[in-house]
Amino acid sequence: MIDIHGFLKQTANNKKTKYIFVSGGVLSGLGKGVTAASLGVLLKEQGYSVTNIKCENYLNIDSGNINPIEHGDVFLCEDGLEADLDLGSYERFLGEKVGYRNFTTMGQIYSTVIERTKNLEYGGATVDAIPYIPEEVIRRIKNASADHDIVLIELGGTAGEYQNIVYYEAYRIMKMTLPKDVILLHVTYFPAPSHINELKSKPTQLSVKALNSMGIQPDFIVGRGELEIDEKRKEKVAYFCTMDVGDIISNPDCKSIYEIPIIFNRQHFSQKVLKKLGLKSKKIALTNWQDMVKNIYSEKEKKVKIGIIAKYITTGDYELKDSYTSLLESISHSSWHEKIEAEIIFISAENLEKNKKNAGTSLKELDGIIVPIGWGSRGVEGKIEAIRYARENKIPYLGLCYGMQLASIEFARHVAGLENANTEEIDQNAPYKVIHSIPFDEKYQKIKGDGASMRLGAYDCVLKPKTLAHEIYKKHQAFKDERQNLISERHRHRYEFNNEYRKTLEDKGFVISGTSPDDFFVEMIELPREIHPFFLATQAHPEYKSAPLKPHPIFIEYLRAIWSEKAKKKKN
Repeated sequence: MIDIHGFLKQTANNKKTKYIFVSGGVLSGLGKGVTAASLGVLLKEQGYSVTNIKCENYLNIDSGNINPIEHGDVFLCEDGLEADLDLGSYERFLGEKVGYRNFTTMGQIYSTVIERTKNLEYGGATVDAIPYIPEEVIRRIKNASADHDIVLIELGGTAGEYQNIVYYEAYRIMKMTLPKDVILLHVTYFPAPSHINELKSKPTQLSVKALNSMGIQPDFIVGRGELEIDEKRKEKVAYFCTMDVGDIISNPDCKSIYEIPIIFNRQHFSQKVLKKLGLKSKKIALTNWQDMVKNIYSEKEKKVKIGIIAKYITTGDYELKDSYTSLLESISHSSWHEKIEAEIIFISAENLEKNKKNAGTSLKELDGIIVPIGWGSRGVEGKIEAIRYARENKIPYLGLCYGMQLASIEFARHVAGLENANTEEIDQNAPYKVIHSIPFDEKYQKIKGDGASMRLGAYDCVLKPKTLAHEIYKKHQAFKDERQNLISERHRHRYEFNNEYRKTLEDKGFVISGTSPDDFFVEMIELPREIHPFFLATQAHPEYKSAPLKPHPIFIEYLRAIWSEKAKKKKN
């Protein structure tokens, strides 16, 4: 067992780090991540360096192998981490990269402690969950906080669950040791039953009692609900939860999550937090955010329909959009930037597959088509049919990861004459494996379970001059090194374009516009603009690098192309 008091005091004395825990109560999905990210925006505006760490309950080592229908979109980080989508909120709000040190799971924590026991690192001690597991949590929090003034620590799940009690124990230890440097915000739910027509505070009171039973008193309550929390409800909660009325912060539903920093700022949230932490504060304006939100809410004269050919959208009787969060956010960022209202229509790839002959009926009203990330065979032929429709009908097309691979297969089949061309992932006996697996090479890939090799994280790409891809990055000054035509994007995939088919497809008009610096990987493909207005696909994931104040160039130009083509059709 480590000297936790000395460990924390040394950390505090050396770096003056402040710790803000963000817990949740009543129910999941309240928006702890967005709450933490929004407060982070305010603290950053106050002049402090801020970072986050997400502490997940599950035993998975990361989020990469979790079904997106079950857990939502995996957020891919620059360093290759496959994480919870809350890390995407951190990046988009704070404008700073996050990665391995910003994410931990119960699986990681227990695995580490067990390995240390096997290596006799605890000196033969009996290693119990308490205190050794909380100590490992604290180590990870310290690692995340390196070089930052403030770290926001989001605790997964809700207070009272047995899975996450060690996270709360870590908080209790840190609060006991560094009382002036550690605070806790508790995000709870204020329901407004339709038959009563008022906000109810009892769920919040009970959730705080669950915290009290662990020896924890929250410093702030952030109340989520359909409506603004009125003074009467604040007074009631403050009385029953032994708090000041001013420490009850309202976080009502709003049209855009990007309004939340503004809502918080109106309540002087950052000033109150900094006062409790003994730090200086000032009045902040959030001018950029004010302008952006005004733009988000403004009426748009330009309107387009974009179809996402999806497979991860159904959960029971509900349609789950969380599976494509980063993609939807990227489209939104660019639509606000361009003052274009983009209506998103999810189209089931499986339904297209079952009814290929009438696929045009489902697609004819679309102004643009996107085929995003995907795995496995389900719905693949439906996606290929959608790509064919986009190519033949000159509908602006954007392919992301699988969307590039399947666009290559579609071209091989229907333009290059390679009948039954396929990906090795779907048909290992295909006569033309246009997409295939490659031997493992540690300089390119990492092993991801059961010997499966993947490319994960940021990889460089050289763009071919005078191509659409090159012009997009040049126009937006988005090169990593323009002299070398070099860009960098994030990757998350296993299979690759088969170089044996490069010449065959290029001879038929296929354009390979981006390759790895050593010319081994095909990274971007497109069609000549004389035959298609916008047909671009990338093996990478530009959606993971878009932010509301800095949309990704590919999505900006894609939307411009969609509107341009729609305007042309109207004239004709």
